[in-house]
Amino acid sequence: MKKLIIQIPAYNEEETIHAVLSELPRKVEGFDRVEWLLVDDGSADNTSAKAISMGIDHLVRHTANLGLARAFASGIDACLRLGADVIVNTDADNQYCSEDIPALVKPILEGRADIVIGNRGTDDIEHFSWLKKRLQNVGSWVVRKASRTDINDATSGFRALSRTAALKLNIVSDFTYTLESIIEAGHRGIAVSQVPVRTNYKLRESRLFKSLGGYIARSSITIIRIYSMYQPLKVFLSIGALLWLSGFALGLRFLFYYFTGQGTGHIQSLLLGVLLLLLGFQAGIAGLLADLIRHNRRLIEDQLYRTRMLELSIKAKDPSKKNIDCDSES
Repeated sequence: MKKLIIQIPAYNEEETIHAVLSELPRKVEGFDRVEWLLVDDGSADNTSAKAISMGIDHLVRHTANLGLARAFASGIDACLRLGADVIVNTDADNQYCSEDIPALVKPILEGRADIVIGNRGTDDIEHFSWLKKRLQNVGSWVVRKASRTDINDATSGFRALSRTAALKLNIVSDFTYTLESIIEAGHRGIAVSQVPVRTNYKLRESRLFKSLGGYIARSSITIIRIYSMYQPLKVFLSIGALLWLSGFALGLRFLFYYFTGQGTGHIQSLLLGVLLLLLGFQAGIAGLLADLIRHNRRLIEDQLYRTRMLELSIKAKDPSKKNIDCDSES
């Protein structure tokens, strides 16, 4: 029996959760069962109560607000424990059109992808400002380069994951899972695709960030951190090469003045040049050490994937253990 679980991370969404759940499908072609799971990320309102009254099948509740990335990860873990073959993630602000879920899961059912991103076509979204559209395009371009994928809407939270992809992903960010999961998938050989999706009328402003500048800063840090986890040697060698070349240039500058009889007034260039050469060398050594750690991380990720598969196979054989920690506070 093939099962689809639609998960909705939510934080204080009492006003919008009804609109989201009222549009979710109970039948999707290719699946025998379609279930709904809400991840209440420490809401202070009646989000959970409203969702329960509308017939959600499963509830995961955080006692404190842990952030969108943690809520997404908790939902993925719960869906796997509940036996999901495919997981669809959608937002609780009713941004995405639920009628596009069949198109979202189709590449997975056909075996063409393990992760499918819903491409909103951000250039055509009316409530996005000109600046936000440009930043979305630039950000998605950076993620494409960092992840070696061709995703045009990297920040879209409307996405489908196969069971294999869900087992392999390890979200470590506390801010947002959207960028991290694409970069990780690209570097771990998980097939990523995209399909066009529609958006609904905006019901509220985004709560993920307080200012556009803050969002750009935190997203940039996330991209750099995750890319560095998978390509540390390239990152540190680039930094080291920049420092070394700067130091080498300052050394040449000092030698020029020295051999023209003016070296006594430029000793600062020599000292700074030597310092930059040493820092460049240290960055290169750090890159080699980080690359060794990357290989260890790959082994740990493979072992974690196998452990998860073994754990879930044991739960599948023992129905009494199948729903552990899925419908209670976590």
